[in-house]
Amino acid sequence: MSRKYKVRNPAGVYFITCTVVGWVDLFTRPTYKDILINSLKYCIDNKGLIVHAYVIMTNHVHLIVSTKEEVLLPNVMRDFKTHTSKKLLEEIKAINESRRQWLLSKFAFEAKRQVRGKNYRVWQDGFHPIELLNGEMVVQKLEYIHNNPVAERIVDETVDYVYSSARQYAGEVGELPIEFII
Repeated sequence: MSRKYKVRNPAGVYFITCTVVGWVDLFTRPTYKDILINSLKYCIDNKGLIVHAYVIMTNHVHLIVSTKEEVLLPNVMRDFKTHTSKKLLEEIKAINESRRQWLLSKFAFEAKRQVRGKNYRVWQDGFHPIELLNGEMVVQKLEYIHNNPVAERIVDETVDYVYSSARQYAGEVGELPIEFII
């Protein structure tokens, strides 16, 4: 990982991105997105993660997060990615997934390429943390996150996308408990 993208301030607020290997469009079914939501809820309730904003796209997740005192963000993200990898692979194998063979082959190929002794690899290494040092940076990343589904033509309005905190920032109910940052 680049020296530029590291969690240097444990008390900081970070914009992070977790990306599926090969930018595979994995999160095309609600069941896969729900695995991410449930895992984030677990991290909030049990691991000290504070989510300020989020969006789940087809092949990546953007978050604005911080952690409670003495909780290390890299550890939480490692656990999140490990758990969701296992759950996503279980779901791919369990449901009527038309791309099952292709997805499993792709994730197996990526695991072999990294030579880490794993059968499958779902996530790219790292989570690309960028510390948000001022209000201007927070607003820019918050708008970027919330406009992502509009830019990708998934929805016309930010509040129409279920798997985003844009709904909560507009005063509606969302899928994930958040702590507002602005």
